[in-house]
Amino acid sequence: MKKRDILELKIEGMEFGGNSYGYIEDRRVDIKGGITGQTHKVLIKKIRKDKVEAKSLGIIENSPIEKADICKHFGECGGCSILSVPYEEQLEIKEGQILDLFMEKDFVGFKFLGVEGSPKFHEYRNKMEYTFGDEEKDGPLTLGLHKKGRMYDIITVDECFLVDKDFREVLKSTVDYFQSTGLPYYKNLTHKGYLRNLVVRKGLNTGEMLINLVTSSQVKFNLDEYVNKILDLDIEGKIVGILHTINDGLADVVKCDKLNILYGRDYLYESLLGLRFKISPFSFFQTNTKGAEKLYSIAREFIGDEKDKVIFDLYSGTGSIAQIVSKNAKKVIGIEIIEEAVEAAIENAKLNNITNCEFIAGDVGEKVKTLKEKPDLIIVDPPRPGIHKDALKDIVKFNAKEILYISCNPKTLVRDLAEFKKANYDIVKVKGMDMFPNTPHVETVVLLTRK
Repeated sequence: MKKRDILELKIEGMEFGGNSYGYIEDRRVDIKGGITGQTHKVLIKKIRKDKVEAKSLGIIENSPIEKADICKHFGECGGCSILSVPYEEQLEIKEGQILDLFMEKDFVGFKFLGVEGSPKFHEYRNKMEYTFGDEEKDGPLTLGLHKKGRMYDIITVDECFLVDKDFREVLKSTVDYFQSTGLPYYKNLTHKGYLRNLVVRKGLNTGEMLINLVTSSQVKFNLDEYVNKILDLDIEGKIVGILHTINDGLADVVKCDKLNILYGRDYLYESLLGLRFKISPFSFFQTNTKGAEKLYSIAREFIGDEKDKVIFDLYSGTGSIAQIVSKNAKKVIGIEIIEEAVEAAIENAKLNNITNCEFIAGDVGEKVKTLKEKPDLIIVDPPRPGIHKDALKDIVKFNAKEILYISCNPKTLVRDLAEFKKANYDIVKVKGMDMFPNTPHVETVVLLTRK
């Protein structure tokens, strides 16, 4: 085996994050994607002492465990990598991946409660961020998700299993309309063009929908006809706002230079475990509403019924966790670096008549040093990279009796747990929550207690 060889690889196992591996000439070979039991044609890219990296050139043979229904986009679209695996087996795969990561760190003596499944494993997402483009160079306008492994090719996912009929109708209507206008899509290489993204949000418990068309400022175009077309759609949800966001940034991300309200309002409401949340176009909210209710119920169960605790909620976002656990607390203090999220958290607390929550805008690592109150319990729900090492040291200094760690990335979770273990904390309970069915991702909730 040498670099640039094209060989066959039988997938022997899957790791968290979407990578898989097999063996060629007794050497472990890692690829992106892949399902245990599949056979791939692979291109050998790197040969190192400890491992070999390859790129899949296509599936030669499917896995015996691929028995589930798939949408017509599966295999081309980069959205769902394990949609073909029955849902119960997806949960077993994720349980094994979490336990493997814990065993690699020699974590023992904790209670593992498995991975709880999402109440819905199809049509569960409450937000989709679509991109305008084409499926092939100079082809007709498309609107949807990136093709698997392709940076620029976009496939119109009008039969996607991740979202309900309302999303699909808005997507189809939007791409049909803009195909008829002949307007150019924005090209990231040249930074020229008009149409950039379509962001659709829906309160799955309230039915309220927010449609946000994102363009550059390079073309002046009257969008009244588009607005009327969207409002005329026969959908189950209620469209409460149609927005036009101007984004002239060079990066391939949705950001707002200017926001115009074309119809209605620039927010929607969603309910979660009896509480009501106001969600603005760019505020973070868990993308799986029904799954979030399960996730926060697990968090509340791990915290227990004592109501005299002072709780710090670090990386608090729009304050959904803080407000949900506030019934189990004397006081909750949330810290979040994004000011807009903090403003939303304060507003949502008022909306729900919650008076024992305080929210602070700022960097967690800096703000925790300024807090005079001492927490009985600290909740950490960091982004995918985990807790910054300096912030982790400051968290430990509070000497809280308990820490509840909610993680969207078990790899950085176990790294941080090793540091908490060094600081005299024991892992008591671990439970996974599958917030992202048909994808390689999973949330994990861990309760730690101070020795």
